[in-house]
Amino acid sequence: MKARFKYRIYPKPGQKYRLAKLFGSVRVVWNDSLACCQQKYRSGEKKPTNSQLQKQFITKAKKAEDREWLSEVSAIPLQQSLNDLNQAYQNFFKSTKGQRKGKPVKPPKFKSRKSKQTARFTKGGFKVGQHKV
Repeated sequence: MKARFKYRIYPKPGQKYRLAKLFGSVRVVWNDSLACCQQKYRSGEKKPTNSQLQKQFITKAKKAEDREWLSEVSAIPLQQSLNDLNQAYQNFFKSTKGQRKGKPVKPPKFKSRKSKQTARFTKGGFKVGQHKV
């Protein structure tokens, strides 16, 4: 059984900065990998696998000089954004083949700063019992 929780938070100024950095990092990883997938499609190549995207846009990007700030945030939401992109593509492909019920699904879009900012953590992304109050 999957559980989903939705929280409303009121962050302090330092926390707002860290959240903005997290959301920006997730958005950059999503947009970079989506651009790569679209470029591969235009050149007639297959879409890269999720592990290839993680290696290129998380692991290698953290070591690149212009993206080293990605290492300042948790890797879990970055990985989740690539999982979400992979799922979005699967839903799109199933929809185009008629294997999915309901309205046709459009291909994934680039994320904008102005749209809703999200980051997903897995259950393992939280350290329970180790926080001081």
